[in-house]
Amino acid sequence: MSTTAGYLARRAGQKERVRLLYRRALKDTLNWAVHRHLFYQDASELRDKFEANRNVENLDVIDRLIEDAEAQQRNFQHPDPYIVPWAPGGTKFTRNPPPPEGIEIIYNYGKEDQ
Repeated sequence: MSTTAGYLARRAGQKERVRLLYRRALKDTLNWAVHRHLFYQDASELRDKFEANRNVENLDVIDRLIEDAEAQQRNFQHPDPYIVPWAPGGTKFTRNPPPPEGIEIIYNYGKEDQ
């Protein structure tokens, strides 16, 4: 592989790591926010932190910045994150609600009474 292809592959991997890191950090910010207006303020500050390093070109510096940010994000994780109720791990996952009133459930599955 040529040096240009290696450079581009490394940059693509770094961009993907940064994208995933930003998404995880944004979701963790939402877990910590009590009200939506607080979340918007925290999300704006988070975005500013990412934008501050947008124009760094040195690959080794970028790797170090990513590792530092990932470590900081691991320390920042909420101990009890919000999980959508119907998602795996949610409070209503695989729970079957009772049928609405007026719906009759027939358990003979089409067999005629004899």
